[in-house]
Amino acid sequence: MNNLVREIQLKDKKQWQELYKGYANFYKVEMNIQILEKVWSWLHDKNHELNGIVYEIDGNIVALAHYRRMPRPLKGQDIGFLDDLFVEPIHRGKKIGEKLLNELKNISKSKEWGLIRWLTHDDNLRAKALYDRVAEKTSWNLYELK
Repeated sequence: MNNLVREIQLKDKKQWQELYKGYANFYKVEMNIQILEKVWSWLHDKNHELNGIVYEIDGNIVALAHYRRMPRPLKGQDIGFLDDLFVEPIHRGKKIGEKLLNELKNISKSKEWGLIRWLTHDDNLRAKALYDRVAEKTSWNLYELK
């Protein structure tokens, strides 16, 4: 069995779409072809901030992570921001999420970001168990202004 973490590639589009629809469904967010096409184009636009890595098992991608650079003005440096992390339900419990986070840590070091930030929903208990094990929970609250 061949397992690896790698950058997302053009050949992954169909499998990525299914994974991303699963991610949207998990968070009860409507997904449509326009959003899928927009995000896919961002992932392959060298001038756009969004990047992606995937976890592949025997030629099939079973997990994804989308990340980007984010400025941290108070420190005068860039950091990384993890926007999306999703593992197919049948592949959970195999440390795939942890492997993706470890790769993001390596990417962060190579880009001299210093750290990666992300957020998750309060009731995402399984993911939070992983995050509590590998990262430090902050005391910040999230607000949205519409």
